[in-house]
Amino acid sequence: MQITRFGHAAVLVEVADTRILVDPGVFSPDETFALEGLDAIVVTHQHADHIDPARGAGLLALNPDATLICDPETAATLTFGSWTPNSDGVATQVKGATITGVGAQHAVIVPALPRVANVGVLITAPDEPVLFLAGDTYEYVPSGVDVLGVPLAAPWAKISETVEFVQRVAPRVMFPVHDRTIADLAYGMYWGHLTNFGGVEDGRMLGQGESTTVPA
Repeated sequence: MQITRFGHAAVLVEVADTRILVDPGVFSPDETFALEGLDAIVVTHQHADHIDPARGAGLLALNPDATLICDPETAATLTFGSWTPNSDGVATQVKGATITGVGAQHAVIVPALPRVANVGVLITAPDEPVLFLAGDTYEYVPSGVDVLGVPLAAPWAKISETVEFVQRVAPRVMFPVHDRTIADLAYGMYWGHLTNFGGVEDGRMLGQGESTTVPA
């Protein structure tokens, strides 16, 4: 499995000859929206840092055969694409990979704001590690996760909750996502708390645009 970050929450996963892009949002660089040869584009929820309403249509035009996956609430907000409905426990086969929905709701930001739908994804393939991307929540924890993309900072999170989430998931490899809200000077503080207290020996501090390979 090869994992490439494309800024904030956008992650390209290449596994079993399948190219899956998750959460191409407004904080992601233009290179994200120039990707071609994608087999699936997955959106965990409707917020603009997870799907860019301005550049998203162009990405779909470059990948007309890609399977588009998101929850129905998010699909209703988008004016482009024909989206395959995703929800908790629903599995969508895309070539050699299976994309399974995890969870239902976004984390609470403030009580006055309604919670929108949020469906994270497990990406699996035979003889490959299991990858989990949660979207914007720490509420839902599937079993058997080998690789975790950790939402590192958000208006809805604090670092003690991030650490507890990682401990509950208990992956063997973790890397940061959802991190463009952190100033560069403060980044090491967030990542340091996670590596010191999360209980994961293999923490990979991937920067925007960096890749890593995780063997089975």
